[in-house]
Amino acid sequence: MARFVVADASEYLAITGWGIDDVKLAKKAFVFVGQQCKKFSVTPVNYTFEVNAMSSEKLPFILPAVFTIGPPVTNPEQSDAERSEVKAMLLLYAKLIAPLDSSSNHVHELVKGVIEGETRVMAAELTMEEIFQGTKTFKKEVFDKVQKELHQFGLHINNSNVKQLVDVPGHEYFSYLGQKTQQGAASQARVDVAEARMKGAVGEKEREGLTKQNAAKVDAQTKVLSVRHQDEGLKEEAKGKAEVQVFENAREADIAAAKADLAMKKAEWDRRAKVAEVEAAKAVDLREAELQMEVEVKDALCQTEKLKAEQLSKATVQYDTQVQDSNALFYSRQKAAEAALYEETKAAEARKAQADARFFEQRMAEDDRLYAKQREAEAVALLGKAKAEYAASMLAALGGDHNAFRDYLMIDGGMYAEMARINAGAVSGMQPKISIWSNGGDGAGGGEAGGAMQQVAGVYKMLPPLLSTVHQQTGMLPPAWMGTLAKDDTGAN
Repeated sequence: MARFVVADASEYLAITGWGIDDVKLAKKAFVFVGQQCKKFSVTPVNYTFEVNAMSSEKLPFILPAVFTIGPPVTNPEQSDAERSEVKAMLLLYAKLIAPLDSSSNHVHELVKGVIEGETRVMAAELTMEEIFQGTKTFKKEVFDKVQKELHQFGLHINNSNVKQLVDVPGHEYFSYLGQKTQQGAASQARVDVAEARMKGAVGEKEREGLTKQNAAKVDAQTKVLSVRHQDEGLKEEAKGKAEVQVFENAREADIAAAKADLAMKKAEWDRRAKVAEVEAAKAVDLREAELQMEVEVKDALCQTEKLKAEQLSKATVQYDTQVQDSNALFYSRQKAAEAALYEETKAAEARKAQADARFFEQRMAEDDRLYAKQREAEAVALLGKAKAEYAASMLAALGGDHNAFRDYLMIDGGMYAEMARINAGAVSGMQPKISIWSNGGDGAGGGEAGGAMQQVAGVYKMLPPLLSTVHQQTGMLPPAWMGTLAKDDTGAN
């Protein structure tokens, strides 16, 4: 009926079936009849890729990468929210990835497709120089975006190692870049060597020139010093006399400057004292003006608040009065509208009642007429049925002779007497006129020609009495080209 299943330390149990709505994850559980249990490993797997990408300058390159990917696992240091997220990712992994072998081509192609897609999208937005200089940032962004896409499959990147960029065969960008660096270093070395040689040659010449210049300078300075010492002796004597005179003049100037400085300081002190007095007086006036202004402001505020209170009270009273008036008017109009509505409702009800009464009367009259028609139809049906039975019995009595039965019905219904009466009424009051026409003998002639002529003559003999009869009965005359009738109507030619 049940079996107890325990998973290894790196495994989980995925249980489905009876009593489980979706998928149940556990480390150990009882598996009952109608349930399926599958073990799946959460050990991460290494995936090695060489991603072909292209920068924004249309320069292709290869990005070798090694990703350690697997489902997440819980640990005691995680919070409740983190554990719930881990369980949700494990559930996705159990549904989507666990049924497959983690080392299968399907899983490998899935992970490779995600990594290649994100890497190509990012590389297409950057130049080759930006990718090369910001390799660390580029790797981090690739890691974050790949992790975001793998999250929907319940996979987590435990470790990633993105190696240095490699040239695509036929596009040796990095090789040329290295050669450029090497050639730059070699050229710089040659420039440095030439610079050092130039400095050595120039320094040598500069030393020789400086030696000669210094020797000539020393000779000139020796001559100048000898002349200068002689002049200095004379100058010292004149200088002593001049210094004595200057000292005396300076002393007198210092005395005059001291007196002038003293007078200026006294004037400054007097000015400061007067300025201080004026400032003190003005400060007092200014303070008085400020206080006066504050008093006036307070008075204005008090007056404003007082006016506001008065206006507010008046507005409140006016508002309450208008509200009461509006409410009274609204109430009166509402009552009038309700009364009008009530009257219209009652009138409509009365009209409806009258219409219902008329409809009921019409319906009763129609029912009466229908009942009368039904009774009349029933009577006709009964009469027809009786006549049919009577006709059947009479026909049987006459031995099935329909002519005899017809004659009997006509005699029984008085048909012959009625026909005689109608015929008598039709000929009563008639005054017939009898015209006798004679057109001679039958004529002479024999044979086939004589018979044809007799037929034509017979037609012409028939026309005069026919036209005379039509004239007598209708008053119409034949056309002139056919002939004329006698005025006494006794004969015709």
